[in-house]
Amino acid sequence: QVQLVESGGGLVQAGGSLSLSCAASGIIFSFNHMGWYRQAPGKQRELVEFITTGYSTVYADSVKGRFTISRDNTKNTVYLQMNSLKPEDTAVYYCNAKRGTWSTPLSNYWGQGTQVTVSS
Repeated sequence: QVQLVESGGGLVQAGGSLSLSCAASGIIFSFNHMGWYRQAPGKQRELVEFITTGYSTVYADSVKGRFTISRDNTKNTVYLQMNSLKPEDTAVYYCNAKRGTWSTPLSNYWGQGTQVTVSS
């Protein structure tokens, strides 16, 4: 059974930092794409940042220059360092991992989500 387990969410003041991690277990391969979506109350789920096994990244304009994604392929773990947090970043953050191509993945897994709350 493949599982993605997130950690690192919490409460922080605007301008502060948080680090998220997502560890994949139950696999004998590396996910081609690992990263994060988020969903704020009353909003649609949106892509935050993703990283490939080759360390290519894609990210939302709203987090450019503030969030940094990284991964450890030997540990099947992806990290999200969030700096200069804004109240608009408040959301449930969901880890996501895909095997294969982005548009037609062989498999697609989700974590349970971790709450990030940024106060003014």
